[in-house]
Amino acid sequence: MAGHDPRALLRLRREGGGEEEAPPLDLGSRVRELRRARDWTLEQAAREAGLARSTLSKIENGQMSPTYGALRKLAVGLGISVPQLFTPAPRAEARPLSVTRAGEGEAHVTATYEHELLAEGVARKRMLPYRARVRARGLDDFDGWVRHEGEEFLLVLTGRVRLYTEFHEPVEMGRGDSAYYDAAMGHNVVSVSQDDATVLWVTSLG
Repeated sequence: MAGHDPRALLRLRREGGGEEEAPPLDLGSRVRELRRARDWTLEQAAREAGLARSTLSKIENGQMSPTYGALRKLAVGLGISVPQLFTPAPRAEARPLSVTRAGEGEAHVTATYEHELLAEGVARKRMLPYRARVRARGLDDFDGWVRHEGEEFLLVLTGRVRLYTEFHEPVEMGRGDSAYYDAAMGHNVVSVSQDDATVLWVTSLG
């Protein structure tokens, strides 16, 4: 299809699924973890919280159940809220990294653009980056406005383009110029240079 609707490019599938039930939180271990993350000794943490060292030691070792007043003092001393005392720390896990070498992105060719999808190695994206060669030379090359969900960032890499939007005057842009817009607003990009212009698009996916 013409245009650059990221839903068509990425063929997004909304999949449902339940969340794993979290194991019971060990308050003592959580307090110790928060203290050590600040590189504090028991004495330092107790002083910041206004508690006796022995009291804090018993809390960390599960030898006493603190009152709400003690929990509040702990939270204030650690610089967090009381609920955060009962919120597990994020699990250490591999974070996505995807490197796309020049010319190695997945190609999608339409009547108006030649897209090269980037970061294809990331399965669950929050944004969709892609480089495009703009083949269109006028609005007649499109079957109406392009519209889709999300927000979009456009950066001109080579050549010159004209950005048409539904509610604004057309804007001519050259290399290094960029635009950010609501992608639900009708929009089209055409090349106004002798050769096809190239652009980088980044579209949010929710």
